[in-house]
Amino acid sequence: MSSSKSRYGLLYSEYEYPCIRMSFEKFVVGVMCLPLLAFVFCIVYSVIYNYESATYTHCQVYNVLPSISAAIGNFSPQREIWQTAISLQALPRIYVAMEYLNHHQNVLNRNNMWMGYVACLLNIVENLSLVTLSFFTSSKFYAIHEKAFITFILVSEMYMFLICILQRKYKRIQRHSLKWKKRCLGTNLLFIFIAGYFFMRHNSSCEPYVYSMFAASEYVVVLTNMAFHFTAYFDFRHKDLVIYRHGFALTER
Repeated sequence: MSSSKSRYGLLYSEYEYPCIRMSFEKFVVGVMCLPLLAFVFCIVYSVIYNYESATYTHCQVYNVLPSISAAIGNFSPQREIWQTAISLQALPRIYVAMEYLNHHQNVLNRNNMWMGYVACLLNIVENLSLVTLSFFTSSKFYAIHEKAFITFILVSEMYMFLICILQRKYKRIQRHSLKWKKRCLGTNLLFIFIAGYFFMRHNSSCEPYVYSMFAASEYVVVLTNMAFHFTAYFDFRHKDLVIYRHGFALTER
C-alpha cells in the first residue's frame, strides 16, 4: 500500500514540477515582436532591393514608399518571412486571447462578463483574418485578400474599443495599461481616416507621392495595432507561464 502511494506521489511530483518558467509579459513581448520585426524587415528590404516594383502604381506617378500589401506579399524573401512570422505568432496569440478571457473572469462583475466573451471572439477573428490576408496575397488572390483585410480592420477596431470599455469596468482599474490602450486606439482611428483620404485622392487624381502618404498612414495603423497588443505586458505583470511535463499554466509570481 505504501509502495503504491509512493508511486502515485512520484507521478504527481513529476506532473507538478515545472520544466520551464518564464515571465508572461516577456512571452507576450516575444510573440508580438515576431510580426513587428518581420514588418520592418519587409518594408526596408522592399525599399532597398525592390524599389521600382514595390512603389509602382497603376497611374505610374512617382512614389517613395511601398504599400504593406506589396511589401509583404509581392516579393521573395519578404513574403516567406512575413508568412513564417505570422504562422509562428498565430497559436500563441490565441492562447493570450484565452488568458485574457480568464483574466476578465477574475476582474469583471458577472453582469459584464458577456463583453469578455465577445472580446475573446473578436481577438481570435482578428488573428485569423491576419493569417488569411498574409497567405492570400493581393497580387494572386485579390478578392480574398481584400475581404480578409476589411475584416481585420473592422474587427481590430471593435476589439480595441471593447477592451478600453472593459478595462474601465474592472474592479480595480489598471490605469497605466488603459492610458496606453486609449492612445493606441485614438491614433489608430485617426490614421485609418487619413489613409482612406490619401487612398481615394490617389485613385481620383494620381498625384506624385500621394500613394506614399497612404502607405505611411497604413504603417501607423499597423504599428498602433501592434502597440495595442503589446499593452498585454502591463495586464499580465507579475505572472509566469509555467510549462510542466504534461501541460502548462499561468501562475502568480
